This record gives sequence, structure tokens and C-alpha cells, in this order.
Amino acid sequence: MENILLHQCCGPCSIYPIAILKDKFEITGYFYNPNIHPVLELYTRLENTIKVNNFYNVKSVYNDEYGLKDFFQFRDVEKEKRCSYCYAIRLKNTAKFASENGFKYYTSSLLYSKYQNHTQIRELGENFGKEFNVEFYYYDFREGWKDGIRISKEMNIYRQQYCGCIYSEEERYMTQLSKKIRSTYLPL
Repeated sequence: MENILLHQCCGPCSIYPIAILKDKFEITGYFYNPNIHPVLELYTRLENTIKVNNFYNVKSVYNDEYGLKDFFQFRDVEKEKRCSYCYAIRLKNTAKFASENGFKYYTSSLLYSKYQNHTQIRELGENFGKEFNVEFYYYDFREGWKDGIRISKEMNIYRQQYCGCIYSEEERYMTQLSKKIRSTYLPL
């Protein structure tokens, strides 16, 4: 059986890709997400990714690099370029690790999310695959979106409500918090 390195952004997004890949590949999960903020969120996601890997008997490797300072160099850049940066740093690091550790293939659980830019992820994955001489395995895992959600709830896996960076957290919560505050307090 061929080996594959699965970049894992989080536990819930890893469930369906593991289910699809496990019959074809020997999977090693690779958690590398220096874009996730704050640091407690990063470690909560790591812990829950390890729970998923243990449940499915997937080996876990993690790089706990925290890229807060690097990420903030993009503070004045529009969303799409920030997202591209996040995809690129994770996929490049994963491809490099895969190449250095004898993996023939690599892929990412980012391909499970209907909120991510698949075209961009695929292009970056294939380009870094060529750069590091490891094949990027593309699969549209979005078909299992509902199954992954259901199983993660059954497993009581932490389900985050935002992509990971501080900007996505703001996008997720600011509108609802503003409404709540406006309904509770008088405006200035």
C-alpha cells in the first residue's frame, strides 16, 4: 500500500478524508497550522485532531510552530491574498516534510471544506509537489461534508466556528456580537 501524508487543518475536517483514503493508502496525519490564532485555539484543534487520528489508527505528526508574527506582515492585505498565504505556507511545509520523509503522495483536509478555494489549493499543492518531488493527491472531499459533520458530533470532537486566523474569527463573530451589544447598550 502506498503512503500518503495528510495535512490536517483540524479534526472534523480530517474525518471524511481519512475514510476515503484509508482503503487506498497508509495514512500519516500531519498537523501544521501556524495561521491558527489564538494559541489556545491552535492547541485545542491539535488535541482534537490527535483524537480523530487515534480513533482511526492514523499516525500523527505535528509541527507546533506558531506563526503569529509572520502572519501579521499580511495585516493590510485583502482577504484573498491572506488566504492564499495561509494555503501556501501549509502546503509548502507539508510537501517538504513529505519529500524529506519518503512519502510518495500528500494531500490536505482543506479539500474537505466547502468554504475553501479548491482551485487555489489544488494549484498550490501541485506546484509544491513538483518543487519537492512528491505527488499532490487531489480529491474533492466536499462530497462528504454532511457525513463528516455528523461523525464529528457523534465523536464529540471540538468543532471550531472559524477558519483559523484572527481575521476569520473577527468575520465570524463581530456581526453577531455587534447586534447583541446594540440590543443591550445605548449607542454612544
